[in-house]
Amino acid sequence: MSYSPKRKNSKSRKNKRRSNVWKLTSPNLVTCKKCGFFRVSHKVCKNCGYYNDVEVVKKELKEA
Repeated sequence: MSYSPKRKNSKSRKNKRRSNVWKLTSPNLVTCKKCGFFRVSHKVCKNCGYYNDVEVVKKELKEA
């Protein structure tokens, strides 16, 4: 015996099921230890240029 649907899925039910694929998560923001500016986790701070207490990009520090 092969599989066969027991009932017809409505358009709204089908679309509700498919809508969850497109959900996006917001990036995890943390505060920079050096300047206190919000930055994305595991990335260089755009404000001061530091990552893990090491200066990666030379920048002038802006006031937060």
